[in-house]
Amino acid sequence: MPYIQVGGTPHYYQWHGQTAPTKDKPVMVFVHGWGGSARYWETTASRLSKDFDCLLYDLRGFGRSRLSDTPVGFDWEMESYAADLAALLDALQLGRVYLNSHSMGASVAVVFANRYPERVAKLILTCSGIFEYDEKTFSAFHKWGSLVVQFRPQWLSRIPLMERFFMARFLHRPIPEAAQRAFLEDYLMADDRAVRHTIFTSVSQKATEVMPREFAQLQVPTLLVSGEHDQIIPAAGGRQAAQLNQMVEFVEIPATSHFPMLEDPDSYLQEVLQFLGVGG
Repeated sequence: MPYIQVGGTPHYYQWHGQTAPTKDKPVMVFVHGWGGSARYWETTASRLSKDFDCLLYDLRGFGRSRLSDTPVGFDWEMESYAADLAALLDALQLGRVYLNSHSMGASVAVVFANRYPERVAKLILTCSGIFEYDEKTFSAFHKWGSLVVQFRPQWLSRIPLMERFFMARFLHRPIPEAAQRAFLEDYLMADDRAVRHTIFTSVSQKATEVMPREFAQLQVPTLLVSGEHDQIIPAAGGRQAAQLNQMVEFVEIPATSHFPMLEDPDSYLQEVLQFLGVGG
């Protein structure tokens, strides 16, 4: 498997269906969300590979990007993950790219696009948005989340139908069993520090204050796609984020939840291809 050093940590990456970019197509980089890996982007990348060289990678501490023993100075903030992305592009000698991102990865992508607007041709944010800070709700979420991530024994993946139970909160429509199992496996193998710290940095009072400003500052053409029934990042939060900036186009995919690109791939791809201005 291909790895590249980024900030002292080996990062897994892959060019979808090939070993290197063709250089005759633009590059699209896929950024996954909390607890996952680039694996759940593979079907979307396959559909877009006719028009783009598709680069998938695992965020620091997730999937196959295993942490070193001492990630010195890394603070788990979205800005630091954005800096990782910039370093990855530098290491692979990539300049201007298209970004397709999801959930926590979309927050990383927004920050990246504002820090390096010259490096982003177009930005796709899937299941992203803004939300208001409520101390009781956030405290309860962080307490629950901290307890959940402490109990991640590998044998959970061997329990029949556990992947369906695990993914139930994230889905409105069923997705392939293999995709559900892959997400459960990725969650179980994620580094403890990564899953614990990013619960607090991606869902925090700071995020409620910073992300509206980040959305308002976007200078690149942006598509924000929400799932109608998303319980994790409600569509209302995506719509509010889009209203902050004329550069942001908002689309809601009916009858989907937190993974519209897997729950209704045809509708999702139709919106994405129209935004990108390509035939697919």
